[in-house]
Amino acid sequence: MNVTIRPATPADEARWRELWAGYCAFYEVSLGAEVTAHTWRRIIDPVAPVHCVLACDETGGVQGMANYILHDNTWTLTPVCYLEDLFVDPTVRGRQYGKALIDWLAAQMTTQGWSRIYWMTKEDNAYARRLYDRYTPRDAFVRYVLRS
Repeated sequence: MNVTIRPATPADEARWRELWAGYCAFYEVSLGAEVTAHTWRRIIDPVAPVHCVLACDETGGVQGMANYILHDNTWTLTPVCYLEDLFVDPTVRGRQYGKALIDWLAAQMTTQGWSRIYWMTKEDNAYARRLYDRYTPRDAFVRYVLRS
């Protein structure tokens, strides 16, 4: 199977929203329409640090997405990449779309000179963790979240 990875364009909004809704449902989070709209505007804004790449099948159909943020870091001299959201349409899981998205980011890390890529998932997300464990073992950090 041929998987093509490409940046999201304004024409991809409807499909991105479908994948985004699936991602939010998986994580049992309900975000307001204004958050989704704001996220999409940042993705297509060329100066925003929020980016999205899409995994496409042989026909160009979008089957997965990865939203990521490039940011400075106090422990490195070069930017780091936070892979914030990765989602593949459940009907095509296991067909290497998620792997292709991570591989694309890893290649960008090398060519763009990022220091690292990092991401999180729920501890019980066994399906995704089987993929993630192929790249690196989980680390020992514990996350804390303080909300307003």
